[in-house]
Amino acid sequence: MVLQRIVKPKTQQGKRFLEKREPKLIENDKQAMFIKGGNTSDAISQVLKELYVLKKPNAVSFKRKNILRPFEDETPLEFFAKKTDASLFMFGSHNKKRPNNLVMGRFFDFHILDMIELGVEKFVSMADFPGGKCSEGTKPCLMFAGETFEKDLEYQRLKNLLVDFFRGPVVSQVRLAGLEHVIMITAVEGQILLRNYRVLLKKSGSKTPRIELEEIGPSLDLRMRRTKLASEDLYRRALKQPKTIKPRKKKNVSHDAFGSKLGTIHMTKQNLDKLQTRKMKGLKAQKRKSSTGEGQSSAKRSKETET
Repeated sequence: MVLQRIVKPKTQQGKRFLEKREPKLIENDKQAMFIKGGNTSDAISQVLKELYVLKKPNAVSFKRKNILRPFEDETPLEFFAKKTDASLFMFGSHNKKRPNNLVMGRFFDFHILDMIELGVEKFVSMADFPGGKCSEGTKPCLMFAGETFEKDLEYQRLKNLLVDFFRGPVVSQVRLAGLEHVIMITAVEGQILLRNYRVLLKKSGSKTPRIELEEIGPSLDLRMRRTKLASEDLYRRALKQPKTIKPRKKKNVSHDAFGSKLGTIHMTKQNLDKLQTRKMKGLKAQKRKSSTGEGQSSAKRSKETET
């Protein structure tokens, strides 16, 4: 048995670095790695650049080429994930057997969880679309179309992986003017079509604006090639949440059909004989006056009888 030596940080910067990587109840925003293979085409290099722009600021782009084979050896990817504290990766390569190849995947505890290989059949760059683009760091609205995403297990995992990849930070509310970017993903006839749109709010003559979508790119036509999915037990373990995060059920609280909050109060039986009522000073004064009046009238009556 090999015992690992625990090295304590000597500086405040090192301490903050280790604290940032410690397990947390609420995870940080997921970081993604964009890695070039040993041989890449111009199309794949441009795809990695533009998807990196969509994922920023939670993205790391590797400038140098790395000779990797993710489906044969996973250890280099897991090493890079631990080094950059990344949960997602996208690897691009090109060869005669698998031209314009993209591999997307995610990690659990710095080990590969899911990995899906996609072939790029058609690519249209952002530069080919006129008009404005969305600002960096905009949280996109993700839309999926196609029955395959609901019926096929591999497509279900692909949908879940794409949601993990592009969803951005988790927020409780989104204002209408802040909804600028829409990513539309369609599964049709064995192809996966990925389109990016910018939301334009036009005047409609009422409070609700008229919405138009303008395509801004990049536009990708993909086809699934190979998959390496986690087992059901491992996938369930990766989705497990600590008990402290789960909301506790509040007793004796309910909601009606209109959304009003109703509560039930349980009280012990009251003894009405010992119930303390409010004492009014006005009633006490009236009693004093009436008692003095009765005393004077009785004294007069006694004098009349004596005479």
